[in-house]
Amino acid sequence: MDKRDFDYNLPSQQIATHPPTQRRDARLLCLDRDTGALSDQTFAELPDQLTAGDVLVFNDTRVIPARLFGHKQSGGRVEILIEQILGQHQASAKIRANRAPTIGSRIQVGAAELMVAARDGELFTLETESSQPIAELVEHAGHTPLPPYIQRPDTADDRVRYQSVWARHDGAVAAPTASLHFDHALLTELAARGIETATVTLHVGAGTYQALRDSDIHTQRLHSERLSVDAHTCQTIDAARARANRVVAIGTTVVRALETAAHAAPTDATIAPYNGATELFVKPGDTFHVTDAMLTNFHEPQSSLLMLVAAFAGHETVLNAYHHALAHDYRFLSYGDAMWIA
Repeated sequence: MDKRDFDYNLPSQQIATHPPTQRRDARLLCLDRDTGALSDQTFAELPDQLTAGDVLVFNDTRVIPARLFGHKQSGGRVEILIEQILGQHQASAKIRANRAPTIGSRIQVGAAELMVAARDGELFTLETESSQPIAELVEHAGHTPLPPYIQRPDTADDRVRYQSVWARHDGAVAAPTASLHFDHALLTELAARGIETATVTLHVGAGTYQALRDSDIHTQRLHSERLSVDAHTCQTIDAARARANRVVAIGTTVVRALETAAHAAPTDATIAPYNGATELFVKPGDTFHVTDAMLTNFHEPQSSLLMLVAAFAGHETVLNAYHHALAHDYRFLSYGDAMWIA
C-alpha cells in the first residue's frame, strides 16, 4: 500500500489546541470493526463498552519537560528537544538553530552550560560539566514538548494536562494521548465495575511525529522507542484470555508495546516479558496477537499511527469513521476526542 492511501483533509480548525475543561469531557466515537457501525457517545460512557474481567492496559511513561531554550556563545538562539537522557550528565537531543552547533561548542540554558559532545545524523549528544544532573536541569528549565501542530507556547496547565494521571516513569517526549481522557473518578468507577488494569512502559519519542519518507509503506522503517512489559502484565493478560475476557490497549503506544512483546515471545506463549527497543511498524495485513479492543485518539493523515489503527479495524472502515468524525465536528489529534474500536 501507498502512504497516500491514508490521506484525508484535516481542517486546521478541527485540530484541538487546548485540552477540554475536564479530562472526561471528550467525545467518544465507537466503531464496531466487524460491521463498521458507528455510534456517537461521550468519553464518560466508556465503562458501558466494557465487561467485568476485561483488562485495560495503560502506558505509564511520564512526559519530561523536554523542550529547552538557550543561546550559543555567539548569541544565536537555540531550541533543544531532548530525545533521551543518557546518564547523569548526558542527553541525546535535536537542536533547532540558524546554524547547527559545532562539536565542542557550548549552549547556555539559564544558568547552566551544555557542551555539544557529538553528533549522529539529526541527533546531538549534549553534556553538562556542572554537578547538576541533566535530568534536574530539564525539570527546572524545560518546557512541555507540545506537538508541532499545536502552535502556541506551553502553559502551566499543559504541564499537568499533557500527562496521564498514572504517569510514573520519566522518559517520553510526547504523550500517549488516549490516556489523557482518564481521571481518578473514572478509574474508580472502572474498578467498581470489575474492570482490571495493567501497565506497560513505552517512552514515546519525537519520531512519532515524523512523516514517512517512503511512499510504499512496506519498505518504510519506523523510529525506535524504548519499552518494558513486565511479568505481572503478561500474567494478567494470560489470565484474561483464559477466562475469555478482552485485552484493551489504551492507545497505539500500548498496541506497539504488547505486539512487540508478543513477537518476541516463545512459540508456546502469547506474550512474554520484554525490555528493550522496538521498531515495530504495525500496518494493514499484520496479525494482532494480544490486542482485542483499542482506545485511541484521531491521528494525522499519512501517519504510522493511522496505519496501525487501519490495520486493526480495516482501511476503508477507519477512513469512513474519520470522515464521520470530521463531518460531526470531532476534535482531532493529541488534545482531541477519542475513538473506541472493538
